Amino acid sequence: MATAQNEPRYNDRIRAREVRLIGADGVQLGIKSLPDALELARQVDLDLVEVAPLADPPVCRIMDYGKFRYEESQKAKESRKKTTQVTIKEVKFRPKIGKGDFDTKVRHMHDFLEDGHKVKVTLQFRGREMAHPELGSKILDAVLEQLGEAVKVETQARLEGRNMTMVLAPEKKTAKKPEKSANKSAAPGVGAQVASESGESHAENEDK
Repeated sequence: MATAQNEPRYNDRIRAREVRLIGADGVQLGIKSLPDALELARQVDLDLVEVAPLADPPVCRIMDYGKFRYEESQKAKESRKKTTQVTIKEVKFRPKIGKGDFDTKVRHMHDFLEDGHKVKVTLQFRGREMAHPELGSKILDAVLEQLGEAVKVETQARLEGRNMTMVLAPEKKTAKKPEKSANKSAAPGVGAQVASESGESHAENEDK
């Protein structure tokens, strides 16, 4: 955002006695006294903007100052987007994940992707869960189903020790953010099925 210190001077804020004037159409109009330059700008209902204050004499241009500021703001915004560092955010799941936790994590992933970041999805297996890697695949499939067109798979799911990982990258056009559903689970039956197939109680503390 521009500050008063780095904004260009315009109209009565210009201090020079004489200026090198450029018309609204870009034509050089030569050196003019400040009052004459201001009058020419007023005649076409525009502003006189100092575009090169360090020149001798300073260079001023006749233009719409409000439009000029808006365009400069848009350029700065685009420049910031291009220089934003892309990072990889990691989101961890357990096979025995409840619907509420699943929905929350998927929404966080959508936010990361929408901001241009990549997301590493990690399925953490413990104990007898290692005998059921297909259950981790079901979780990852459910994640992809919820994110829909918002993502592309950059690194396919693979098992690394006790973890199954997959890396997602944002598509140029992201889908609508996943919403909570009171009637339909984001990952239908996944948590309950994993709990029963792994032989472990659903009430077990997932952080142990």
